[in-house]
Amino acid sequence: MPNTVVIGMQWGDEGKGKIVDLLCPAFDAVVRFQGGNNAGHTVKFGDRHFALHLVPSGVLHPGKKCVLGNGMVIHPASLFEELSGLVAAGVEVEGRLWISRRAHVILPQHIELDAARERARGGDAIGTTARGIGPAYEAKAGRYGLRVRDLSAHGLERLVEVALEVIGPQLEHLGTETAGPGETVAICRDWAARLDPYLGDVEELLNDWIDAGESLLFEGAQGTLLDLDHGTYPYVTSSSASVGGAATGTGVPPSRLDGVLGVLKAYTTRVGGGPFPTELAGGAGELLRERGNEFGTTTGRPRRCGWFDAVVARHTRRINGVDAIALTKLDVLDDLDEILVCTGYRLGGRVVRGLPSSLEELATAEPVYRRLPGWRETTVGTLDHDRLPARARAYVAAVEEEVGAPVALISSGPRREETVVRELPVVGRLVPGGAAGIRAHRDAAV
Repeated sequence: MPNTVVIGMQWGDEGKGKIVDLLCPAFDAVVRFQGGNNAGHTVKFGDRHFALHLVPSGVLHPGKKCVLGNGMVIHPASLFEELSGLVAAGVEVEGRLWISRRAHVILPQHIELDAARERARGGDAIGTTARGIGPAYEAKAGRYGLRVRDLSAHGLERLVEVALEVIGPQLEHLGTETAGPGETVAICRDWAARLDPYLGDVEELLNDWIDAGESLLFEGAQGTLLDLDHGTYPYVTSSSASVGGAATGTGVPPSRLDGVLGVLKAYTTRVGGGPFPTELAGGAGELLRERGNEFGTTTGRPRRCGWFDAVVARHTRRINGVDAIALTKLDVLDDLDEILVCTGYRLGGRVVRGLPSSLEELATAEPVYRRLPGWRETTVGTLDHDRLPARARAYVAAVEEEVGAPVALISSGPRREETVVRELPVVGRLVPGGAAGIRAHRDAAV
């Protein structure tokens, strides 16, 4: 049975939550492997709407096992709030959620430090969500972080003291007051008691499930261009948002990961600072933002919008080994007379097709565009590829050609049921039950 990784191929916000929600009935468990509550996965079906930040999208499917891996950083208070909201909405959580004892904890001081640093940067702010993600990963790398298992340790007091010895002077320098060790220890003890029912040796569990013939769906957060190593550094997140994070963030070896489904928006968006070669100012960009409801699930911030960037998509297809693409928000392009696709960058009189590693080059890159006619017809709710307008099908084919991977799924609206599922051999290799199984679940949601 395949174990498949779902990866964002742009700067995040590609619609991974919907795609995971659509696929997860075919799998036995859904696993988050990096990031924290800076992620925002939106899931819609029928008249229901869920915004998830830490819990995998599989939680919305009765009986599905959900896992938070060791590669994550978890703010327990935010997790408890999210779980309470799910329970209030009638979603059963008890007995279905496992949290790795090796995952790191976001302390209140991490959140305070994140926000204080962004304020101090002024116009040079990175654009973080100020959720404490970066400082928590920084503590992890500096070996003064607290893991979930440490919250109930006998030596917790000393661990907290060591962490605050590093964080406290930074906060003081930035003019921010914070709680002392005693108050922080009390918070951690409360968190430990409330987390205890969910804790497990996730690394062993996942491998045991695979040994037993179960299939796992790995849910990435953010996007590859926000990956700490492969993204547009320093305007990135602090974790491995590419496929490598699925192994290091769970304890499942790469040899047991069988395929990668990359999620691409039919245009490009990003939040925060950093270069964005195809960004649109004014009319077209505003149209994409309004039609696509491009406002952050976690922060509500308006997203920067631009044309589809095949340079970015080729880069992320290559480093993730993407087998097939889920193309989202095609319907947002319905009213455009002409649609542009960036096929390369012009740099100093030469045209390049690869993504520059230099931030300066990326900031000055001039997009080279391929122009395609718009279709000026609605695609909303279309379920069959052959029923898409001819020019919409041509656009999908252009994406496949430029990126170098087949488009297996096409989102024709925000809801689970608004999805085209193509009958391609690769779908059967990535998803148990293949295209027929996905369509059956999609149609059950109508």
